[in-house]
Amino acid sequence: MREARILWADDEIDLLKPHIMFLRDKGYDVTAVNNGDSAIELARANHYDIIFLDEQMPGISGLDALAAIKGFKPDTPVILITKSEEENIMEAAIGSKIADYLIKPVNPNQILLSLKKNLQVKELVSQKTTSNYQINFNKLGAEISDARTHEDWKEVYRKLVYWELELEKSGDNAMNEVMEMQHRDANNGFAKFIKNNYLYWFSDSAQERPILSPSLVKQKLLPLVKEGKQTCFVVIDNLRYDQWVAMRPLLQNHFNVKDDELYFSILPTVTQYARNALFGGLMPLAIENVYPNLWLNDEDEGTKNQFEEELFLMQMKRLGVTDKIFFEKVTAVSAGKRLPDKLQQITTSKLSVIVYNFVDTLSHARTEMEVIKELAYDEKAYRSLTLSWFNHSPLFEVLKELAARGINVVLTTDHGSIKVQDPVKVIGDKAVTTNLRYKQGKMLNYNPREVFEIKNPKLAHLPASHLSSTYIFSLGTDFFAYPNNYNYYVKHYRDTFQHGGVSLEEVIIPVVTLEPKI
Repeated sequence: MREARILWADDEIDLLKPHIMFLRDKGYDVTAVNNGDSAIELARANHYDIIFLDEQMPGISGLDALAAIKGFKPDTPVILITKSEEENIMEAAIGSKIADYLIKPVNPNQILLSLKKNLQVKELVSQKTTSNYQINFNKLGAEISDARTHEDWKEVYRKLVYWELELEKSGDNAMNEVMEMQHRDANNGFAKFIKNNYLYWFSDSAQERPILSPSLVKQKLLPLVKEGKQTCFVVIDNLRYDQWVAMRPLLQNHFNVKDDELYFSILPTVTQYARNALFGGLMPLAIENVYPNLWLNDEDEGTKNQFEEELFLMQMKRLGVTDKIFFEKVTAVSAGKRLPDKLQQITTSKLSVIVYNFVDTLSHARTEMEVIKELAYDEKAYRSLTLSWFNHSPLFEVLKELAARGINVVLTTDHGSIKVQDPVKVIGDKAVTTNLRYKQGKMLNYNPREVFEIKNPKLAHLPASHLSSTYIFSLGTDFFAYPNNYNYYVKHYRDTFQHGGVSLEEVIIPVVTLEPKI
């Protein structure tokens, strides 16, 4: 690595010769001047990696030199060194976007630490992050192998997401392949766990089960309502846990994250099933039996989740909540832009509900539109695009206003999605569902070892289109492909984000209680 070039301006520069010699011995190229004019002239004519400015130089002060240099070299880090501890000088320096602020007398190690912090921080953080992940690799691998309960798998998934985001921030791409392999191993283990436990959760003998879609409102939203707290229930369709973690810092400026939990989506992990179960407080089969006019099966025509408000109101009535509820569903950009206009209704309701469909729309658009594929070509880019949307969305604007007015928020989703890679052949008739991650129908032909199969849908509280209907779910990064036109189908859908099947990303999803900071 080349020597870092330093420009140091101080009217007492001769007294700093020991410091300069120390830095040169450490491999830094130091240019020393004794006034602000020379600092500005040299900074304009040459490249320096970092600049030290004494704040109290005669003539052009350090703050004046700082402002001048930032005018033509805005990205060059500048460290201000001063004898003064006055707050107004600190504020002026910080307002001028200094990289660091040191109080005289400074010792060589202070200077060295500031240099490393500003010039080598990314490299040092990357090395430390990579080293830490390498140390934890075997431990995490053991946790994946030993995971036996739903709580174990939630903890495994949290750690996988943590390390993915840490390695992403470090910029070290060398470990990405290792991380992807470990994540794939985890999904393979999770698929076996679901195969062994999912149907058991619905049996009378079940001793322990995770929070599932139908019980979420009762367990996470109802207690706040019963306590008399004004609350807004926000459901962002198709929001993965890693996307929530990326969004969390934005909301932490306005809310205390009181309860950052994970729950399990029911299967199939699609809006028709998972979100209707969430809002209805019932499994799909019960919705079909109790409210047949509010349920459409896979082969029925029409929007499969058009009765969410009705289902939610009936659930709240069963739970003893009789207050008037405001319900707003955003399915288009135009409706999103109008959401802030509904603030009066939201903030005057004891309980309000906002359903926001953007992330699901983005996922589907990425499958069909090349420009979106390019913008969200992998998980990192997909997270970044989701974060950018949220940061500039009407929804975030509304959430900030809710925080300012002291309104609690329960934020969640109905399911996640996964980037699919590996095709699995399945054969069925025209009535079989078209979803790439699950199929429902009669006389399905598939390899049982490659799927999670439910031959008796009633055991999973799922409606059946036919007496002989079977549900099958793809696992990990697999997706279903028909033998006819197979190569085109595989090429078109590989590397797209899909949902409906069994993976950590689709099944284990966030539910968060946000308490205003005021």
